[in-house]
Amino acid sequence: MSIDWEPLWELVDSNQRFVLSSHVNPDADALGSELGMAGILEGLGKSVVIANPSSGPANLAFLDPENRCHKLGQGVTQKEVLDTDVHIVLDTSAWQQLQAVGKILKKSTAKKAVIDHHVSSDDLGGIELKDTECDATGSLVYQFAASRNRPITESMATALYTAIATDTGWFRFPATGAQTMRTAAALIDAGAQPALVYQQLYERRSLARTRLWGVVLGRVELAFDGRLGYTHVELKDFDQTGAAPADTEELVNECLKIEGTEAAFIAVEQRNSLIKFSFRSRTSMDVAAVAEQFGGGGHKQAAGAKVKGPLSDALTKVMAVMTSEFTDESPPNNPSQ
Repeated sequence: MSIDWEPLWELVDSNQRFVLSSHVNPDADALGSELGMAGILEGLGKSVVIANPSSGPANLAFLDPENRCHKLGQGVTQKEVLDTDVHIVLDTSAWQQLQAVGKILKKSTAKKAVIDHHVSSDDLGGIELKDTECDATGSLVYQFAASRNRPITESMATALYTAIATDTGWFRFPATGAQTMRTAAALIDAGAQPALVYQQLYERRSLARTRLWGVVLGRVELAFDGRLGYTHVELKDFDQTGAAPADTEELVNECLKIEGTEAAFIAVEQRNSLIKFSFRSRTSMDVAAVAEQFGGGGHKQAAGAKVKGPLSDALTKVMAVMTSEFTDESPPNNPSQ
């Protein structure tokens, strides 16, 4: 799907001040896309503020050595977010994912734009530059720069490469295509170093994270003749292992590595009495549709939602939906085979 970038270029050409935002608990695609877009805009002499509903995880700090990505209320005020010409939202099209930033966006008079590749979508009130077949929002930001041959610095290349590499499961998910690899190659030419990015992401696991994974993987269960793998994280697990909520990232994928599984989920107990669910699929099962039943969303094969606790009740509700999914459809074809 080809995007016409001219409407966004018209906004960029005719305005000076920009605010960039992404979803709650920003991942590498969110932060990398923001930093890449900030580099494009600042290369044109624009002023840029990055304001998110929550801070990024510690393991992604290497992407932002200058601490450009702020949590609203910590390093950037509501007034600063409102006082802008253009507000660009990246890597989400959902009000629920924007939380406090979304409240500001709803009352802001700034022009608005959305750059996203997720299936789930709300009308955020601005021009929408969306490709649900694209591998990552980072790829869309690169396409935007390439549409006018804008230069990519080494730091921008690292941010965008990390965005794409992580959202494609290090180039193994079905959305990975020839264009993905061409974009990755261009970013390597611009200075991204895959070995160093991989080391920063996957070879710095803390002892606390390792202990947490041991506990949680020990709870993995299978259902529906082994087609579904799932597990959960309790609040006490964090206290007992010394781990942080961000240490649960990627854990759900371990459930999907079990032979015979077609879908997986992990439930993570939150201190606000909500239960965070992450869903994965490697078949035609649409887990975004599952997540949407609980007010969440995402991709067809990777999605998330938050369900009211307690944990046992939330698990019962989600398993009821998963039962319907597995009962109503015949075993799907597995694209990974």
